[in-house]
Amino acid sequence: MLSHDILHERLEQLNAIGISLSCENHIDKLMETILIAAKHLVNADAGTLYLIKGGALHFEIVITESLGIALGGTTGHPTNLPPVMLRHTDGTPNLNNVVACSVNKDTTINIKDAYTAEGYDFSGTKRFDSSVGYRSKSFLTVPMKNHEREIIGVLQLINARDEQGQLSHFDADSQSMAESLASQAAIALTNRRLIHQLEELFESFINLINLAIDDKSPYTGGHCQRVPALTVMLAEAVNYATYGPMADFTMDNQGRYELKIAGLLHDCGKITTPVHVVDKATKLQTIFDRIQLVDTRFEVLARDAEIDFLRGKCTEEEWKQRVAQIEADKAFLQHANTGGEFMPDTACERVRTIGQQQWINPEGILSPFLSAEEIENLSIARGTLTAAERQIINHHIEVTIEMLESLPWPKHLKNVAEFAGGHHERMDGKGYPRGLTKNQMSVQARIMGIADVFEALTARDRPYKDGMKISQSLTILARMAKDQHIDGDLFEIFVKEKVWKNYAELFLGPSQIDEVDEEKLLRISRGQD
Repeated sequence: MLSHDILHERLEQLNAIGISLSCENHIDKLMETILIAAKHLVNADAGTLYLIKGGALHFEIVITESLGIALGGTTGHPTNLPPVMLRHTDGTPNLNNVVACSVNKDTTINIKDAYTAEGYDFSGTKRFDSSVGYRSKSFLTVPMKNHEREIIGVLQLINARDEQGQLSHFDADSQSMAESLASQAAIALTNRRLIHQLEELFESFINLINLAIDDKSPYTGGHCQRVPALTVMLAEAVNYATYGPMADFTMDNQGRYELKIAGLLHDCGKITTPVHVVDKATKLQTIFDRIQLVDTRFEVLARDAEIDFLRGKCTEEEWKQRVAQIEADKAFLQHANTGGEFMPDTACERVRTIGQQQWINPEGILSPFLSAEEIENLSIARGTLTAAERQIINHHIEVTIEMLESLPWPKHLKNVAEFAGGHHERMDGKGYPRGLTKNQMSVQARIMGIADVFEALTARDRPYKDGMKISQSLTILARMAKDQHIDGDLFEIFVKEKVWKNYAELFLGPSQIDEVDEEKLLRISRGQD
């Protein structure tokens, strides 16, 4: 029996261990903590922690202090040991192996000397001892039962040592403490597993939303995956940067997870955006590309010109000039329909001139060649969306905020709505939907704003443009930093820490990766160039 002082000391250790187990979030670290604490609590030289998976006991952590052996857990060295089956091939319970027997009989097994114990197969233990010059003697094998009395694993301790460090056996007090610790450990592991499973379920629901958006449009599905990745990349760079105004910014594991979730949900409101707007690949596209209707009208004009020539209403030269003009106007509108980064005023005026020309439609009615709505669409200066359609697209962020703010977020995710809802705001307060300024936004929301813009500039799957080269995209970002559209301090880290390069290597094509003048970019962002 243990002395009163030693027993009191170990009870205090047991309480302290229980508190530490409840605070550990990482499963591998938790299992390692359990085994090390158990060894220390009963003064054992070695120990193994097994978990039940698929009808077998799997080695998770293996430690033999006197031999310097530490496998599994956070050691970086896998156990690579075959699992112990709980049943034989004929279906009968495995009672020959001590750990399997402990589970099958739901009992603690305390063996004073494995070499003299009867009823258990310790041949493998003896071979191990022989190969390394070790002597496995006392074994304490304890099933780990959670709050539902379900056995989830086994805690096995080997070679008890007395106060002089000599091999001994596990007495009743040591067994009782080991059983108490095993119970606490099983509950802690089960709780952590449940939390992990809930996190996986939650992220699966998020991925379902993104899959729904992806199913509506292939152009947003990739965006929903790439923006979170880039957001975390930049956040990590800011976290480790030791210079500038962001030097004091820090982010722990919970903060990383919160930002990851916000990144995954930053465009969840697009689930309500009409498909014909999201997928508008050309200016005249709705359910189909209406440029085909315009092309048909040009064919009618060409036919009418030929009829006029054949009827002698015009000369051959006049006919050919009319046809040439028709073909030129047709080619011009086809090009205008594709959209792009910029359409000059002269091109918009030509669209209006062509559209306002009179023609006799198939119903025999004299009317403008293009409708007012077609002229508006073909005159779009940037991209393929009209002002009204862009407002529909922009509305997704309001829906995103509304959706996210309606959820009962736990404490460690309470900022998700703010992080995700601020990626269209500007530092000068001219963004949307709330017109927030830099000082009214979190660093994380500002980080996501940069990620959202850079991904959009470099994306290769947009319907109206090819992905830009890195140098061009970064130059645009630098000008946006100068104009207080994005955070200049974060842009500096984005450039200096080569976040753009790491992202490009993962997501961009070789043709997009070109030379980057970092110093020039920083001068532009500061208004010095």
